[in-house]
Amino acid sequence: MQIKEITDAIEQYAPLRLQEEWDNAGIQVGDPEAQVTGILLCTDATETVVAEAIERGYNLVISHHPLIFRGLKKIMGRTPVERTVAMAIKHDVTIYSAHTNMDSAWQGVSFRMAEKIGMTNVEFLDNHCVDSYGDAQCTAAGCGVIGDIEPKPAREVLKLVKDAFEVGAVRYSGDGDCMVSRVALCGGAGGFLLDKAVEAGAQLYVTADMRYHDFLDNSQRIVVADIGHYESEHFTKEIFLEIIRKKSPTFAVAFAKNETNQVNYL
Repeated sequence: MQIKEITDAIEQYAPLRLQEEWDNAGIQVGDPEAQVTGILLCTDATETVVAEAIERGYNLVISHHPLIFRGLKKIMGRTPVERTVAMAIKHDVTIYSAHTNMDSAWQGVSFRMAEKIGMTNVEFLDNHCVDSYGDAQCTAAGCGVIGDIEPKPAREVLKLVKDAFEVGAVRYSGDGDCMVSRVALCGGAGGFLLDKAVEAGAQLYVTADMRYHDFLDNSQRIVVADIGHYESEHFTKEIFLEIIRKKSPTFAVAFAKNETNQVNYL
């Protein structure tokens, strides 16, 4: 099977046209025509992850976050990105990423978050239609999700979230004793959806990379929880696995064992 057959399957699920203008989803390094020897799934394509793929004899790494966000003018091994690119090229490893296109896809990252804590009646928080080709078809897409949860105090929901996402520490503001029955979620940096969460009637908004004033300015309106960027998205590789298994049930595919959260907690 060629690498492009795997990446095409991912793009049928999360078309590249759904990605943000600033993003760089798709093939980062490598040859889409090459035959796949094995697939390693991860959140971040780091040096250790690529080294693991080489050791396993796998020539395709699929990550959520793109390896290359900005153009590389030189590859001299002076930065982690340069070293990872050089290693991948030297060992014929292709690196592919599905980032904001997977965030925006139906049943994408935020939907997987909702599934992890047992939410029901889940729908996009900010729904929009993408028609980049001028045809009659419209791709359902959006940012974040909102849905229902069994009513319980906010602190109990936050404990559920902490366990489900393997969070070292949850930062939150607002009334921890308020009853929560409607939750909004957004994987990654979701501060831009805070007002939408309030307008949609959520009592709790769970995301990452929140600023101090996001907490301060909204503590009377909604419980705001920051669970960490990696923690909110590291289950994305489960979506990749399901897509690949549907394409080829017996293919060699694995989660990276050497991947770690780059943010530590004391």
